[in-house]
Amino acid sequence: MTELFKNKYRSGSTRKPDWDYTNPGKYFVTICTKNRFCWFGHVKEGQMELSEIGKIIFEEWQKTPDIRPNVRLDEFVIMPNHLHGIVIITRKISVGTTRRVVPTLPPNSLGSIIGQFKSVCTKRIRKMGFVEFSWQPRFYDHIIRNGQEFVRVKNYIRKNPAKWQNDNFHWECTKI
Repeated sequence: MTELFKNKYRSGSTRKPDWDYTNPGKYFVTICTKNRFCWFGHVKEGQMELSEIGKIIFEEWQKTPDIRPNVRLDEFVIMPNHLHGIVIITRKISVGTTRRVVPTLPPNSLGSIIGQFKSVCTKRIRKMGFVEFSWQPRFYDHIIRNGQEFVRVKNYIRKNPAKWQNDNFHWECTKI
């Protein structure tokens, strides 16, 4: 949905409006690079080969549960220009505040987890000299509602590299 803000068009939220994204649950996320530029490596014979930037994405994604005690990761794959993963929020963590500030994203929400991940990756990548690196501003999420759907999503993620040529995110990649 497109809305006007300060007389400019902007897209409305893609989040489920009646859902609290700090709630425990399983979430399938897809995070893309800006203009779907292939920074993370390439697929060779159905296997993903990570670039130096792709290795940073891998390292930082793996750190997520170490930094956030209420988060577990399940299946994930880094593709040339995007990451698919399952984020599991195991428990709700309430955060008290002494100031009356309304944050853009609630602490410990799926959005804040992804935002912090993208931020730390961007800082590391740009520090390496890739100053033009950028993410797509948003990310895709899907709330996994049952065990059958969980298995389907895991299989989709596992098979993603082998199906790269037919992937919606496949573009002719410029190698870095």
